[in-house]
Amino acid sequence: MTNLVSRRQVLHGLAASLLLPPAFAAGELPGDSVYRLDAALSDQDGKAFALADLRGTPVLASMFYTSCDMVCPMIFETVHATLRALPPAQRANVRVLMASFDPARDTTEVLKKTAQARGCDAQWVLARSDEATARKLAAVLGIQYRRLANAEFNHSSTVLLLDAQGRVRARSGKLGAADPAIVAAVGSLARNHPATTGL
Repeated sequence: MTNLVSRRQVLHGLAASLLLPPAFAAGELPGDSVYRLDAALSDQDGKAFALADLRGTPVLASMFYTSCDMVCPMIFETVHATLRALPPAQRANVRVLMASFDPARDTTEVLKKTAQARGCDAQWVLARSDEATARKLAAVLGIQYRRLANAEFNHSSTVLLLDAQGRVRARSGKLGAADPAIVAAVGSLARNHPATTGL
């Protein structure tokens, strides 16, 4: 409960201070929606998009950096395992957002190679932004990270489930295998929200 309240406070604060586009500020998105963050992002194909473009379908979300050789590959495997645990019809209704917090090294080309190496199909969006935006996104997702002296990162390994309006519905720190609670939550949302995102 404490984490939920804290996250909502952060979201409301960001929504009030980041000069959201008028349509979003007018109430189209819930106040606790991650998609209220006015973040300029681009995907592994170099296509620019906004978080709100992910509306309309459940999204599994996490953050990573491509040069990580321990935890981040396990985050990818965890998301893959979660998707595999779903019936095909539900799996088709889920998107994945993996956002880098190392934009200096995680260029579009690097993200593209990573997507191919990690078996990420069209359901997956590997995103990059500037460093300030990455920190704001981490704040609204409740993901912690810090750069070390050797240019690597210490970071949390959270996978979140966002509903069709970008509200956090579940989160898990379990790595490697699918978390049954996340699978159940994803399945429930996927049954009720067929994919309609424009990305």
